[in-house]
Amino acid sequence: MRSFTFHPGPRLIAGADRSKDVADLLPKGPVLFVTDEQLTGLGITDAARDALEALGKPVTIFDKVEADPSRATLEAAVEAGRSAGAASVVGFGGGSPMDVAKLAAYLLGSGDDLDSVWGVDIATGQRLPLVLVPTTAGTGSEATPISVITCEGGVKLAVNSRPLTADWAVLDPQLTVGLPRGVTAATGIDAIVHAVEAYTSARLKNPLSDALAREALRLLTTNLLTACDNPRDIAAREAMLLGAHLAGLAFSNAPVAGVHALAYPLGGLHHLPHGVTNALMLRHVLQHNAEAARDHYAELAPIVVPECEPEGSQARVALLIDRLDQLVRESGIAPRLRDYGIDIGEAPLLAREAMKQTRLLVNNPCEITEADARRLYEAAW
Repeated sequence: MRSFTFHPGPRLIAGADRSKDVADLLPKGPVLFVTDEQLTGLGITDAARDALEALGKPVTIFDKVEADPSRATLEAAVEAGRSAGAASVVGFGGGSPMDVAKLAAYLLGSGDDLDSVWGVDIATGQRLPLVLVPTTAGTGSEATPISVITCEGGVKLAVNSRPLTADWAVLDPQLTVGLPRGVTAATGIDAIVHAVEAYTSARLKNPLSDALAREALRLLTTNLLTACDNPRDIAAREAMLLGAHLAGLAFSNAPVAGVHALAYPLGGLHHLPHGVTNALMLRHVLQHNAEAARDHYAELAPIVVPECEPEGSQARVALLIDRLDQLVRESGIAPRLRDYGIDIGEAPLLAREAMKQTRLLVNNPCEITEADARRLYEAAW
């Protein structure tokens, strides 16, 4: 066996209505509860918040987190926690609230300056106790040590360090039952991309991340359309949540690559949902990678297309890419940049911005140059 390192994620609780268990997982003292206004407005956070307060753990709600959270939002969350004397942090929501909660817990606990910890394995301090509760099945943020923040000019910067890994994650499928189809689709495709890119990552790929990525891909591709078409199907919701979590564990060890690198400028400049931007670039980046990652894509094909014949790897690669593209379309995601008002003339700008995502591009199975990125955006138009 070749040498490798694998980092497990948080301890896990899973099951319907388990979100109220957050109260038992945190120490005494004030809690900073990071979420968004839609969730508080719908009352989805009430059970967890009431359980905390019933145990004498006063809650400060910070629900101003937006999609692609900004540095200003992160700093406001930190200030809210500091003012409350927070002893612990809960992140409750999609990837955006969880990303803010992770980094807020770290900054509150460590006292580090934000600008000193951007990057990989730079943050080494001690965070506050942290529990994460996803309300979408996609980002896998509850499983990862990564927080992505949108900074000046729409550039996404990340802190990727083990101290950001939560103490606990709670997977409660009841929280996802009311999701609109578009959110179910976009977050599901995001998780699928996590699994595929982890399996083909050029760095740190290992047998454990591979096993997690394969099982994640099976759960996600088997259940995505059921969750979209029958949103109250609790078994499909459970499978999607678990698949997204396993994909998160996979890519936190074997990091994502070109699809994400080219998706980020679309989100930063046009404020599209992250899963949608991944869906827009998925086919085109996989085709770009097809020769370099041929064997790995061929290994994944029978998971996504069980009826595929044991024929040449090139045929299997084509089947994999076509089926993933079909899932994007059948889920209801419009598949072209033009569908979102993006002009083909933006391709040079998008390509330049994509080149800033060096932490992701280095993981791609083959090089993506600026000229390649421009061509891929044009193909996606």
